[in-house]
Amino acid sequence: MKTGMLWFDNDPKTDLVTKVGLAADYFHKKYGQSPNLCIVHPSMLPEAPVHPTEIEIRSNQSILPHHLWLGVQEKPERLPAT
Repeated sequence: MKTGMLWFDNDPKTDLVTKVGLAADYFHKKYGQSPNLCIVHPSMLPEAPVHPTEIEIRSNQSILPHHLWLGVQEKPERLPAT
């Protein structure tokens, strides 16, 4: 991820998908592109699976609780066939 943004949201009444959507809207306004990856602390993932969105949601222990790290994950370059 070359461009990323850290977003803080500790509102207990808002679900994760809504939080990601709000942060993604801000990201789009600020950087002119939509994020496709969001990394959160494992404690933020709900017990039930998250509804599919355009943004892949992953967890990582190094992200602080209530923080969302959004960005654009570059697709790996394909090597030419030999």
